[in-house]
Parts: sequence; C-alpha cells; structure tokens
Amino acid sequence: MEQTIKILIYIHAFFGGLGLITGLISIFVKKGGLNHKKTGKVFSYSMVLSSLISLFVARMPGHENLFLFLIGVFTIYLVLAGNRALTLKSKIKPKADRVDKSISGAMLLASVAMLVIGGIGMMQKVDQSILYLFFGGFGAFMSLKDFQTFRIFTHQKNAWLLSHLGRMVGALIASVTAFLVVGIHIGTTLVWMMPTILGTAFILYWNRKFTKGKMLQVA
Repeated sequence: MEQTIKILIYIHAFFGGLGLITGLISIFVKKGGLNHKKTGKVFSYSMVLSSLISLFVARMPGHENLFLFLIGVFTIYLVLAGNRALTLKSKIKPKADRVDKSISGAMLLASVAMLVIGGIGMMQKVDQSILYLFFGGFGAFMSLKDFQTFRIFTHQKNAWLLSHLGRMVGALIASVTAFLVVGIHIGTTLVWMMPTILGTAFILYWNRKFTKGKMLQVA
C-alpha cells in the first residue's frame, strides 16, 4: 500500500509541476491566442488530475491531512469554475445553470467547513487554524461572488471574463503555493498565505484595467 501511495505522490507532483509551468506560460502569452488556449487546457487538466490524486492520498492511512484535502477541493473548484465561465461567452443570453451553481455551492460548503474548523482550532490553539480561516474566508468570498456574478451575466458585458480570470489565476496561485510548500519545503504560515495575497492583488489590477476598457478579449 505504501508503495502505491508513493507512486501516486510522484504522479501528483508531476502533474502539479506541469500545471505550474503551463499556468505561468499562459499568463505571459497573448490572451486569446492559440498558445494561450493550448497551455490553458494543459494547465486545467494537469491541476485537476493532480488535485484529484491529492484528495485520495490525503485520506489514506498514515497520510491523513484534512487541510490538504480541502485545499485540493478548492483547487478543483477554481479550475472548474474558471473554465465554466468560458462557456458563457458564446451564449446570446449568458446564464449559469445547475452545474455552475453546484460547483460554487460545493465550494461554499467546503469553505464554511474550513471556517468552522479554523474557529474551533483557534480557541484550542491548534496548528494551522489560521490557515483554515484564511483559505476558508477566501473560498467563501469567491463562491459567494460567483452567485452574485450569476445574476449579472445578462446585464454586465464580459462578466464571464472577470470570472474566468479570477478563478484561473486563483488555481495558478494554488500551484505556486504547492511548489513552495511541498516542492522546496518552505511551509511557514507566511509562505502559505503570500502567493494568495499577491495573486489577489494581480486579479484586482486586471479587473480595474478591464473596467477602464484597456483589457483585450480572451479565449
């Protein structure tokens, strides 16, 4: 069993590394171009596969880690929600369906669970409690923002674009964080949180640039 888990960890690391590389490339190439689309697809598949494997490993005997399990759920949500936003571009009257709402609803439930665990942990002075609160709050904000966006797709032009940008950059943040924490073994609270803080600033920058009419169409 342990040998099987070890192999799964290697596969998880491979797809995680592939996701990190292709995700960074997709950030710098021309948005909407062929290279952006290709690297975006590889990034999406790689991150989902890597995260699915992490869900399995995080529940195996001797490797139980609820926090990493929930982070895996968070990453899958970001990739799925980011790609689902693209499907709204081609619709005459963009409207979120049950799949979109289910993805965001599942993330909201996971975020509430993280907040509860973090809150209880803080009272009991348990390690990583602040990380549960941080990522739980971030996940709750993004999933609630989804439901707000679902209501304005038909009124706000290119709302799908802002949703796609925010979720896919969020998934890249998860990849960078995993590299820092697992790849080079820097697992401090600051390292866990800093990529998300910097990534959020990046998202806000592009959102502001987009609202001023300076951002190009993508996908």
